[in-house]
Amino acid sequence: MPRPKAAPRTARPRTPGTRAPLALGVPALLAIAFLLMPLCGILARTTWGDIGDHLTSPGVTEALRLSLLVSFWALGLSLLLGVPLAWLLARVSFPGKALVRSLVLLPMVLPPTVGGVALLMGFGRRGLLGPWLEDAFGLTLPFHTSGAVVAATFVSMPFLVISLEGTLAGLRPRYEETAASLGASPVRVFCTVTLPLVAPGLAAGAALTWARALGEFGATITFAGNLPGTTQTLPLEVYLLLQDSPEVATSVSLLLLVIAMAVLVALRGRWTGSTADRAARTRSVRLADTTGADALPDADTTGLTTPDAAPQSAPALAADAAPPAPESHWPLRAEVTGFTELTLDAGPGTTLAVVGPNGAGKTTLLRALLGLTPRAHAALRLGDTDVSALPPHRRGVAWVPQDGALFPHLSALTNTAYGLRAHGTPRAEARRTAQQWLNRLGVGHLAHRKPAQLSGGQAQRVALARALAARPRLLLLDEPLAALDQTTRAHVRHTLRRHLAGFGGVCLIVTHDPVEAVSLADRVLVLDGGRALQDAPPAEVTRHPRSPWVARMLGRNAWPGTATADGLGLDGGGQLIAADPLPDGTRALAIIAPEAVSVHLDRPAGSPRNVWPGTVREITSAGSRLRILVTSPKAPDLVAEVTPQAALDLGLADGAAVWTSVKATEVTLVGL
Repeated sequence: MPRPKAAPRTARPRTPGTRAPLALGVPALLAIAFLLMPLCGILARTTWGDIGDHLTSPGVTEALRLSLLVSFWALGLSLLLGVPLAWLLARVSFPGKALVRSLVLLPMVLPPTVGGVALLMGFGRRGLLGPWLEDAFGLTLPFHTSGAVVAATFVSMPFLVISLEGTLAGLRPRYEETAASLGASPVRVFCTVTLPLVAPGLAAGAALTWARALGEFGATITFAGNLPGTTQTLPLEVYLLLQDSPEVATSVSLLLLVIAMAVLVALRGRWTGSTADRAARTRSVRLADTTGADALPDADTTGLTTPDAAPQSAPALAADAAPPAPESHWPLRAEVTGFTELTLDAGPGTTLAVVGPNGAGKTTLLRALLGLTPRAHAALRLGDTDVSALPPHRRGVAWVPQDGALFPHLSALTNTAYGLRAHGTPRAEARRTAQQWLNRLGVGHLAHRKPAQLSGGQAQRVALARALAARPRLLLLDEPLAALDQTTRAHVRHTLRRHLAGFGGVCLIVTHDPVEAVSLADRVLVLDGGRALQDAPPAEVTRHPRSPWVARMLGRNAWPGTATADGLGLDGGGQLIAADPLPDGTRALAIIAPEAVSVHLDRPAGSPRNVWPGTVREITSAGSRLRILVTSPKAPDLVAEVTPQAALDLGLADGAAVWTSVKATEVTLVGL
């Protein structure tokens, strides 16, 4: 039976490169040759037939053993001291930070022999600290193996600190802040979240530190001496062999060269690959996960019938189970001062939607309640407990950022169990409770997956399960549905609404979506410039919005102005007639529904008292209707809503000249 032909391999596309100009290419080639020549010299002068005998001679093996001992001890000291120092430089602002960073870099630019002299002046028998070490502990560093360790640590630790500081600085703090909001102490956050996330940078720094310590020469010979079996490391052995046995020195140099190159190649291949390489690996993992034969169905996009209907797929049916009854009730009382100034007072089980334009202070409000920002301070009371002076991990305030901030190194199950474990729940019980929460939110079948293997809707539900499982007293959701598509958003909104009904605390949801504000919240808090403009039920805010931004968010026209006897004098000039005017001089906002705006080809005659000429500037679809933006020199921009047939009959198109009209009875004036 003939074997089937293998499918031809697809040629890998080649990225066109930039051709180097001659004036730059020639010096670059000379630089490569300059760096390569010493290496070629070692390879050419090595006596390959005797290399085994050279490397196994007693002096070389003893020096190699000592070098490994010293370098690994130096690596351990560098990890013990350098990791906290790197975290301090990356995360904490303090006076003299630039000076401390300069001290870290100093051993990298200091001549090694000068570094050895400095170590003698600091830790030698006549140095600043040496006599005390000898009297108190009987510890003499010069001419001792411990002195070689100190010298190697001094010159190699900066490689670890600088590498790790850069990785920490590039790590967004939202993971650590989220872990703190789940109840994890700073040390637990550092060990369980920060270190795993910076593991590649830590490994790279550790490898460079070890390689640098293995090759240290100048500081060691100056501070610790060159005593065989005590401080004579492999580089010092090479120095002595050059005088008596150049061939052996060349062989040992080749060994050190191979070790150094192996470290650099390993770093390049695994830890310092290009961003494009890492992105390609991530995409391949996701593709393999979602296209495999055993790929599970996405519970976010299957079986939907209506926008807010629960999914009918089997794995997600648990989401329809009744939410658990709250164990306790925690009313909220907060006085927020600083950039954001307002008072919050809400009973248990209340959901507040926080809305407002960018820069209104919404995120500052959440971070003040968490205790994570100096821009605002919250005098916060949850139930009978004043938590204002408590650190974030002891407040009982859980935070779900916009992207969920699931810990990428943990599975969905261990993510959900994180807050429980931080509060001391035994591992088995925490995992069992976490699995129950994942089942309730319809993602229990995804418990084994990492966040990179979850869709947007699945990740949001896992993040919500994680926050609810931690049993917080206050739940903060920062635009939890913003990154989702419409179908997934409807389902997650449905799930969120069901489970907030069983929450015994207060929930604040920052959102720009009017549907979320109306369908999820008991009250809507409108912020602008750090101040509360309105705090009312959704129906009241919908009927009488007191902010132009909120009115436009709700799809209405909003014109600010000053009340007159007939209606409103517009801020930009012009007069708007209203059937129910406010007292003269009152600052007010005119609210006009788009469906109340009529569009005509000619000036209308009859009852409309507000008529303006204009030009069509934009036509967009809004469900089964069209929204027409009309600009006019006589009035602010106006949005009208018409049927597609009406737009066709009127011949509406961008740039078309039209007339718009609004009846006085369709204008609602809201005092500001």
